[in-house]
Amino acid sequence: MRFFADREICYADILPPPEVRARIEVAVLNFLKILTCTDPAISDLLLINRKSSNRRVSQGLLTDDDTWIFLSRSFCKRTLMRANAAKAFIRVWKVMEMCFKILSQEKRVTQRELFYKLLCVSPDCFSSQLQVNRTIQDVVGLLRCSRYSLGIMASSRGIEPDKEVVDCSECGSSGYAISGDLDLLDRLVMKTDARYIIIVEKHAIFHRLAEDRVFNHIPSILITAKGYPDIATRFLLHRMSRTFPELPIMALVDWNPAGLAILCTFKFGSIGMGLEAYRYACNVKWLGLRGDDLQLIPEESLVSLKPRDLQIAKSLMSSETLQEKHREELALMVQSGKRAEIEALYFHGYDYLGKYIAKKIVQANYI
Repeated sequence: MRFFADREICYADILPPPEVRARIEVAVLNFLKILTCTDPAISDLLLINRKSSNRRVSQGLLTDDDTWIFLSRSFCKRTLMRANAAKAFIRVWKVMEMCFKILSQEKRVTQRELFYKLLCVSPDCFSSQLQVNRTIQDVVGLLRCSRYSLGIMASSRGIEPDKEVVDCSECGSSGYAISGDLDLLDRLVMKTDARYIIIVEKHAIFHRLAEDRVFNHIPSILITAKGYPDIATRFLLHRMSRTFPELPIMALVDWNPAGLAILCTFKFGSIGMGLEAYRYACNVKWLGLRGDDLQLIPEESLVSLKPRDLQIAKSLMSSETLQEKHREELALMVQSGKRAEIEALYFHGYDYLGKYIAKKIVQANYI
């Protein structure tokens, strides 16, 4: 259970299918009631505003260690009465209709599957995956329930394990793919003798560490999202953090604005997740790469920052969630105009990564 100091913050509930269907039915009845009254009108849909200006940072009442991103009780509208907003209004009803059918059939679909279904039945309303993704967030903001409660699951990034107990000690260098079924992830039986959880930004680095069986030398759980974290990876990591609260979580990312953005997404949640942002946040430490690691990397391995890097840096600098030490690292990146990738450490040999991580952990060299 979490307790929050700010009563104005909003978040999405995890609800059973009957309650979600009931909320959809209430939305329909309220719409019809206004449409059929003596002074009929087409009511607007009031949604929680997902713009960054509506973002709030909140901490638990019982601890100052964890920080989460929330949305406050500020609303925006989806209306049929403006030509440029009419389709967005219709999309919300179309997605709610589809979710009602999915829940009634006791099924679950991925966002991609939902897109193709809507593309077939409503091609005039849906022409891209992005439109579907945004409309799902609209429905989450309207009904105040998680997308998983709507019957929509994350996409898997590989083959799913077909059993609820996964023995990671038996996996090879490729590890186990994380299922997109959050219900399956929630049922996983978790036991460990590890002392650390290590997030690895890149799959190639994860593969190298697993192939070298780093977890035998550093008792740890290795996890990767193969880049920017998807919902399933964040959900699993969050569940691990609650199951094993004594295990510190550390991130190994590139020394560039994108690497820091990935770390912050794991740590604070993302504004793009709207009302669900806090549900996947964890207290993540920054293991590396960091500015003091540049002495380990040849000058030739440093790469100039790209315009996209500078855009990400500017966005991070404007974030009130960014911690001071993280801000200092980001300022150093921008000032130097350089970026460094984890692979640059291979200058010291392909087996150096494990030694690098071990030394960092032993010296408590993380922030």
